[in-house]
Amino acid sequence: SGITIDPSGYIVTNFHVIDGAENLTVTLPDGRTFPANIIGVDQLSDLAVIKIEANDLPAASFGDSDKTEIGDWVIAMGNALNLKGGPTVTLGILSAKGRTIDTQSGTLYDLIQTDAAINDGNSGGPLLDLDGQVIGINSAILRQAQGIGFAISSNTAAPIIKSMIETGRVIRPLIGLNGRDVTPSIANQLGLETTNGIVVSRIFSNGPADVSGLGLGDVITSIDGKPTDDIGQFLTILWAYLPGNKITIEYIRDGLTETTVVELIER
Repeated sequence: SGITIDPSGYIVTNFHVIDGAENLTVTLPDGRTFPANIIGVDQLSDLAVIKIEANDLPAASFGDSDKTEIGDWVIAMGNALNLKGGPTVTLGILSAKGRTIDTQSGTLYDLIQTDAAINDGNSGGPLLDLDGQVIGINSAILRQAQGIGFAISSNTAAPIIKSMIETGRVIRPLIGLNGRDVTPSIANQLGLETTNGIVVSRIFSNGPADVSGLGLGDVITSIDGKPTDDIGQFLTILWAYLPGNKITIEYIRDGLTETTVVELIER
């Protein structure tokens, strides 16, 4: 499945939908078919932008996924199971936000969870609010689960899509560290009163984090005042910035809360 996002033929889908394809053909709801070219792909977010040579296409509009709430009604669309007769539409609620899951393509962050039925073939299709705004891009299901599907939030997807259209790639900032979630055992080892945050497990020499004074064992708790309770939140917030931006990191070291300013660079 895919979503036409511009009348001139730009279409968004999942990376895993087109991964390994040698030729791409897009079939529109009216039956017309077009060869498609890949504009950009991003395996980290499982997103891809392709383009067909067409004009005056009806295009979807994106809503603000941050304004959605758990319990909101949502609609999933897509070519579920490639059934004859066209796309399938299912209805459900927004079950959770900010999910992180592991898939065959890698770890996906800041996902919307829904009980609207999502099946094979839905990947790349829209998750809509009741105003018809795209608030997510259907991406994943868990084989061991029932009634659970996941979509990439529109606010995560929008800047990635924009970057691929403008540059053919995704420009992400580099902070120069690796981190992992603070577990109860890590919290006990470091004498922390909370398990919220990420502990720095690796610092890259002369990278932005190193230059700013961050070190191994520091526990990062926020970026510019936005809590980083786990690695998913940390990356989602970090990737909203651009190379050259300066961010204020709050962290815990030896039981004391400290801050430092980090200037991000391009990956």
